[in-house]
Amino acid sequence: MTGKTVVTRWWWIRHAPVTDHGGRLYGRTDVPANTSERERFEALARALPEGAVWLTSALLRTHQTADAIAAAGHAIPARAEEPDLDEQDFGAWHGLTWEEVHRERGGLAHKYWVTPAHVAPPEGESFVDVMERVTAAIGRRTARHAGADIVAVAHGGSIRAALALALELDPERALAFSIDNLSITRIDHVDGPARGGAWRVAAVNLPAA
Repeated sequence: MTGKTVVTRWWWIRHAPVTDHGGRLYGRTDVPANTSERERFEALARALPEGAVWLTSALLRTHQTADAIAAAGHAIPARAEEPDLDEQDFGAWHGLTWEEVHRERGGLAHKYWVTPAHVAPPEGESFVDVMERVTAAIGRRTARHAGADIVAVAHGGSIRAALALALELDPERALAFSIDNLSITRIDHVDGPARGGAWRVAAVNLPAA
């Protein structure tokens, strides 16, 4: 744009914790979230901007998290569902424990994630695939809501993908981010005449206060 700077602020919230999965990989499985910690939702209700555009993934746990923030006192307008913000699809590995997945992988280890960034589970997708669809969704929504606050209730995988976009990270490095349940991550898209990258990072994995 000429002569004007437009800032679009993305407020990413990882969904409330899933506590009844028995230590098994749930990924794209539509498991419910535990929204019993009202104080944390009240903190989010205070911290998030009024009048924002609200997005959730297609999965139940993000809808329940948004509902709990609204119930804690934050006025949420009609929200849109964005399936491209869903968690990574682990395909045939859904329902397995991490130990069982390790055996399925034939010894292909990873320090802090289920699988290396370029590896797709059988019938599933890799983290690189996640990055591609999340990046496309961010591009669409940033263009549609330029200059707005956008609150996206999503997943650890999709938030790491957003940070990879903002920082132009190698996919494997992006997996190193720790994203806690109900934490806030903020990235801003800055569109204007000055030189520099389009994205800046304002916060990563902050607890609401």
